[in-house]
Amino acid sequence: MPAYEAAVRIDASPERVWEVLTDIAAWPQWDSGVTKVTGSLGIGEKLTITVEANPGRAFPVRVATLERPRTIVLRGGMPLGLFRGVRTYTLTPDGDATRFAMREEYGGPLAPVITRSIPDLGPSFRRFAEGLRQRAQ
Repeated sequence: MPAYEAAVRIDASPERVWEVLTDIAAWPQWDSGVTKVTGSLGIGEKLTITVEANPGRAFPVRVATLERPRTIVLRGGMPLGLFRGVRTYTLTPDGDATRFAMREEYGGPLAPVITRSIPDLGPSFRRFAEGLRQRAQ
């Protein structure tokens, strides 16, 4: 199955990066490629994310993991697990900086069909990581 990922070293503490990353309403302000986020960032909460890479469609996801200041996992997909996407944001201390990584992977019986219609998210992920780096430093 296809997966998309991006990583960047950010000259800021994990706590500072976490502060910027978890301010989801501000994502559109720092050139993240995200145009709108609605919802609340809490375990089990629903977020709806609209991105420039696929502007006609909003992506509903649930917050599956929220481990301050390390990991956020968002899950979305279709009923019965026919298609699922899992996006993981990871912050790892790197000396006096932070390594930020994001990855999205897909699964389920319909994944081979549905992933053909998903645009290449690589550039969007790199833009998000770079925007986060610039905002947090």
